[in-house]
Amino acid sequence: QVQLVESGGGLVQAGGSLKLSCVASGGITNNHAVGWFRQAPGKEREFVATIRRSSGYTLYADSVKGRFTVSRDNAKNTVYLEMNSLTPEDTALYYCAVGSPIVSAMQRPDMYYYWGQGTQVTVSS
Repeated sequence: QVQLVESGGGLVQAGGSLKLSCVASGGITNNHAVGWFRQAPGKEREFVATIRRSSGYTLYADSVKGRFTVSRDNAKNTVYLEMNSLTPEDTALYYCAVGSPIVSAMQRPDMYYYWGQGTQVTVSS
């Protein structure tokens, strides 16, 4: 069983930055990937970024590429999501999740089986 706790969300003006953290405890291994997803009110949960713990391989949604950076510190069992040039469209509840997806499926929420409670990001215009 893996437990995940996100932090770092908040209210920021458009153009600003935030850095989210996801701390894992329990049975997380280097075989896992840690993904970030977000869900805005009335919308489906969408993929944001993901990183493999072992190789550091990363994948990003087109909507955040060049603005967001996902990184890991395996010694601390922590994955970060650095978000720059934020826009109101980035407003959502951000979740981290753990799974073992193959590369072609790393964007699919159903490939992740442990989820955190989420941290709210609100970007004002």
